[in-house]
Amino acid sequence: MAKDAEKAGATASVDRGPILIWGAGAIGGTVGAHLVRAGHAVVFADIVADHVAAIRDRDRGLAIEGPLAAFRVTAPAFTPDAVQGEFRRVFLAVKTHDTEAACRQLLPHLAPDGYVLSLQNGLCERVIAEVCGTQRTMGAFVNFSADWLEPGRIMYGGRGAVVVGELDGAMTPRVTALHALLRDTFEPDAVLTPNIWGFLWGKLAYSSLLYMQGLAEKGIADTLARKELLPLIRALCGEVMAVARAEGVTPLGFNGFEPSAFYEGASEDAARASIAALEAFNRPNAKTHSGIWRDLWVRRRATPADAQIGVVIPIGRAHGIACPALTALIAMVHQCERGERPMSDDNLNELARNLA
Repeated sequence: MAKDAEKAGATASVDRGPILIWGAGAIGGTVGAHLVRAGHAVVFADIVADHVAAIRDRDRGLAIEGPLAAFRVTAPAFTPDAVQGEFRRVFLAVKTHDTEAACRQLLPHLAPDGYVLSLQNGLCERVIAEVCGTQRTMGAFVNFSADWLEPGRIMYGGRGAVVVGELDGAMTPRVTALHALLRDTFEPDAVLTPNIWGFLWGKLAYSSLLYMQGLAEKGIADTLARKELLPLIRALCGEVMAVARAEGVTPLGFNGFEPSAFYEGASEDAARASIAALEAFNRPNAKTHSGIWRDLWVRRRATPADAQIGVVIPIGRAHGIACPALTALIAMVHQCERGERPMSDDNLNELARNLA
């Protein structure tokens, strides 16, 4: 009760002052730009100096492009070493594998009664809580589509689920205020949930499919439409679902993904229906390929595979659950990162054959 009272009391002033967006790439830049457009004070922090310079340049600014929105904003922006001041709301949107380092760098700027919100993929909330404290960690799940194009330019390609929740499921004033903020400025259908972990584990399963697509030439929708990949898809999602349930988590669905379709004993027809719904959701999206694909073949940089979907493997091992499909997928991703394997739709055929 004391902790609940402390958390509730600390939120009385949590919504005053600027929001610090730590990581102004595709996700952080899109959300932050919408907040600025709605009149909220936002400070951006990013490691790309040219991007920072563009955001604060009145003649350039941060441009959001695409079929859903086209606007430009300017705002204070700094590289992480130049950030000053203390913030009650920090939205963290760095790559999964950069979470711990980012948290340690932003920690001096986090108010004692503030929180860090993870706008990331994976189970980053675990890492944030270890560095910043559980009471100063907020959970979020996002599935909208965006790509960082170049300094000062982000393509917002498609709407998707936006969900927030306290790690313990409590409905506190601060999470209620956060939900209202995102609903009113960015995503009208934003959800407030008592089960944020259910969404995060659901996204891990879907993320495994995005890593799968990252190995191939075809886009997300076209890859999901390949009927011969259904056994591979069932294996990947099934492993994540098995580990989630062993952890005591009830995975939740979103944007066509139905977790129960990949539970042990679920029918092939159920899986096929869920994948068809996911394909339909992705088909009209202006972002045709996953961020993993862009990391591998456009930006030519390492992916956060180990820190993102890879965390499922040791958790599964602790429960006696093997994850051969995830292990094989990550190994192939690393081959692509090292330049040992070209981009090809045949990569997925090989992966499916090896698992069979």
